[in-house]
Amino acid sequence: MIRSLRTYGYLFGYLPFSLGALKKVRALPDDLPVDERDRIVAELPIHWATNILKRTKSTFHVEGEEHLPEGPVLFVSNHEGNFDIPTLLAHIPKPFGFISKVEVKKLPVIRDWMEEMNCVFLDRTDRRSAMRVLSDSVAQLEAGHSIIIFPEGTRSKGGPIQSFKPGFAKIAKDAGVPVVPIAVRGTSDIMEKNNNRIRPAHVDIRILPPIDAETVESLDRKALVAETERRVKEAVERLDESR
Repeated sequence: MIRSLRTYGYLFGYLPFSLGALKKVRALPDDLPVDERDRIVAELPIHWATNILKRTKSTFHVEGEEHLPEGPVLFVSNHEGNFDIPTLLAHIPKPFGFISKVEVKKLPVIRDWMEEMNCVFLDRTDRRSAMRVLSDSVAQLEAGHSIIIFPEGTRSKGGPIQSFKPGFAKIAKDAGVPVVPIAVRGTSDIMEKNNNRIRPAHVDIRILPPIDAETVESLDRKALVAETERRVKEAVERLDESR
């Protein structure tokens, strides 16, 4: 319980101290190269995520950084738990935005940082919002920013990976970017499997070889979804076998 309180306390207690960095980020020149700007913006979120994870006393192992291509990519990952985002922020050496519930926009400072990170907001109560999420994600990728998406749509909480929803395939094809599959195992052991109490766990992150933009273009959406899902599921199964 004490570990949980300390982690949650840092989660929200750090926010006021980030305002100075937020002001500096907003003052970055407009002509700064996209990759350089994204790197600068990501510095504080990475610092925040790293320190959140340290407070859980968990260990992390990442493989496959050599598979990361230059330029914007669409990361596609399985979704175990609430610690997926900080885990990936802290361990993938390529800045990215992500899709979040629109309710987060009610949280000052968090909302502001997410906007600077080029996150996209989804209103689950509005059917038209899903279409806007697709177009907004394409726009961010076309502008040179990477995005991560969890196509299961909800947390598996460490159970079997659920079928991938096809929206990411349309995003990747419309934006003309590579798809980089990611397999994550162990984040649900930090919280979801413990009645939402935070406990130490071991987490594996495997960055898989990309599906290059030419292949993304050549495959139909159904085939792209199936191939990406297959790669992630097989990688997660291998991680399970190695535990």
